[in-house]
Amino acid sequence: MTTTGEERAEVPQPGVGPWWWGRVRSAVLDVGLGVVSAVECGFEGVRFARDAGIPLAAGVVFGVLAGSVLVLRRRWPIAVVLVFIAVLPAQMGFLLGIVGLYTLAASELPRRIIASLAGMSFVGTLIVMFVWMRQGVDRGELSFGDWVVPFASLTTALGVTAPPLLLGLYVGARRRLMESLRERADSLERELQLLAERAEERAEWARGEERTRIAREMHDVVAHRVSLMVVHAAALQAVARKDPEKAVKNAALVGDMGRQALTELREMLGVLRSGGAGAEKAQRAVVPLAAVGAAAAAAADRERSGGDERGAEGPCLSELDELIEQSAATGMAVDLSVDGETRAYAPEIEQTAYRVVQEALTNVHKHAAGAKTHVRLAHRVSEIAMQVENEPPPELSSASSARLPSGGNGLVGMKERVVALGGVFVSGPTDAGGFRVSAVIPSA
Repeated sequence: MTTTGEERAEVPQPGVGPWWWGRVRSAVLDVGLGVVSAVECGFEGVRFARDAGIPLAAGVVFGVLAGSVLVLRRRWPIAVVLVFIAVLPAQMGFLLGIVGLYTLAASELPRRIIASLAGMSFVGTLIVMFVWMRQGVDRGELSFGDWVVPFASLTTALGVTAPPLLLGLYVGARRRLMESLRERADSLERELQLLAERAEERAEWARGEERTRIAREMHDVVAHRVSLMVVHAAALQAVARKDPEKAVKNAALVGDMGRQALTELREMLGVLRSGGAGAEKAQRAVVPLAAVGAAAAAAADRERSGGDERGAEGPCLSELDELIEQSAATGMAVDLSVDGETRAYAPEIEQTAYRVVQEALTNVHKHAAGAKTHVRLAHRVSEIAMQVENEPPPELSSASSARLPSGGNGLVGMKERVVALGGVFVSGPTDAGGFRVSAVIPSA
């Protein structure tokens, strides 16, 4: 935190300068000026002692004490100028007055105080010089016309008062300008630091969001297809000897699905590898999460058998029949019912609805193999609703030996997709012992 010019001038930095000085150099300068002023006033105190009829030592001591006040000019500039005005009748302390007025004008004191003290100093110098010159002319020590006395007095008073005053005002204004620039620079630095911290927070949040999206897309792409592969493999093991023709068919399905899954995984890993190579040049491994997410989304859009391209819009509701046929091919008893007038929705709405049904069927394969499943789709006025409900699984099922693992991310991913579109997602067990997944997505 920065300080103002006045605070910088008055409050020392710890370990930098002694007492009220901010720097050692400032202390040395003030002490030097105080010594010179004390010597000047000490010599002038000799004349003052003779004119006043006091002991010489008293005059010298008085002059030294008065001149040494200049050491306090940074701490108490008003006191220094007042001492100068007080010793003017003794005709001493001109260095004290000049430096004191400069310090006073350069300080942060109100302008009315500076003007008042400068006026007092000017008037005092004018009166003292006029009296001194007038006495010198009367005693014959000075020989010039009467008109010279007021002119010389005025010139001397201006010479003693105006230059240090103007110079001090200029230096003070420049100092305040520099302090203002420092304040602005410090403020800008703090703002830039704050903006950098906020940008880092936003970047970290974006990276987290992108990682979540990548995980969700990869889960949607791989989990369903691999789950069907495992189910088909389990069925193949069960019927290999009893029904060779069906076993050959299941083996072909497993092979096709495995090739599709490998193709999609290679695309994602290719993006990751290309991103890593570019990062090595920068000596820092930074994964291009946006590119990976785009690749994952693109891979998720290719769900048809054989890896045919669908386009950039991804899966849609018209492909639910094919999705259900794939599940039925594994032996699952699944039926689809559609209510309302079928119509087209925005690509992200259709893709989300498709993914919800897909993930729900995957969960049935994992946790309730062989259970009868009902898929319901309802087209309403301003929303689309879907529900996947399975009955309790049979106690003995050849498919149950597949032992599909679960990462617990399927329901989380479905909810994230639906909520992101302003919809509602609900899942949980039914009273009959099955499981139900329901989602409602606004069509707007």
